[in-house]
Amino acid sequence: MTKTILCAVDINRPDEEKDVLNTAAKLARMDNAQLDVITVVPDFGMTVVGAYFQDHHIKSAKNDASDLLKAMTKDVLGPDQDTDVRHIVAMGSVYEEVLRAAKLSNTDLIVIGAHRPDLKDYLLGPNAARVVRHSKCSVYVVRH
Repeated sequence: MTKTILCAVDINRPDEEKDVLNTAAKLARMDNAQLDVITVVPDFGMTVVGAYFQDHHIKSAKNDASDLLKAMTKDVLGPDQDTDVRHIVAMGSVYEEVLRAAKLSNTDLIVIGAHRPDLKDYLLGPNAARVVRHSKCSVYVVRH
């Protein structure tokens, strides 16, 4: 029985992510599971680019991402179902932060979207593939 589902979404692509979020919500309803929704903001603080960002810019980016995530889940799931969702905004590498959040919340299932792979994805590996390879729990991949 699934107790916790972690749904990873990209708030910059809300139309493409609707199916991912709806699938995760449907799976959560089936098992009466807790639905956590995560989005990841790139961590510019660890790169050369990070030298140009002040701490308040990073905090502002996280706050903006949180607002966008909450608006997205409320729009897709409706306000009633959204009240039960735990919204998570992480900063860093997408697959690392999704795996970290899954571990911290003892997630039973990760739901993540995947686009059609192209040559660069075979060489570098998309985030969904990395999550699938390294996750300690089951992963449900929703194709765009």
